[in-house]
Amino acid sequence: MVRPWTPSLSSGELATVLNRLRSWNPFDGGALLDDVAVVLDDVLPAEEATEEIAERLRGHLIRLSNIAIAAEAERDPAAVRPIEQARTLRCEDLPGDHWTAIGHLRRLGWTANELLERLVAVRCLKEAE
Repeated sequence: MVRPWTPSLSSGELATVLNRLRSWNPFDGGALLDDVAVVLDDVLPAEEATEEIAERLRGHLIRLSNIAIAAEAERDPAAVRPIEQARTLRCEDLPGDHWTAIGHLRRLGWTANELLERLVAVRCLKEAE
């Protein structure tokens, strides 16, 4: 005799999973490299664009940090510093002064790039194109 099938999740739990899947944004290494290039380039970003760029870089750092934690990249001693730096920088507000803001954007970009390279080196991510 075969037992009737019963779902492992309730309808509410399934709705939660579905909502999370719908709001999920996959990691885009190309977009990260584009944003890093913008802030590390010799031509400075316009003052009106700094907040938007900072938000995108913070998003990249959050995704990279989550990937690092999920993949247990903290076991690699060389990954610990960029992971910690990413956690610290993503929580800092963008300074009001344009030149100080540019410095902050460059630290965000440099850290994102360094963490990406480390995660590629320990095979948590494929190299971005």
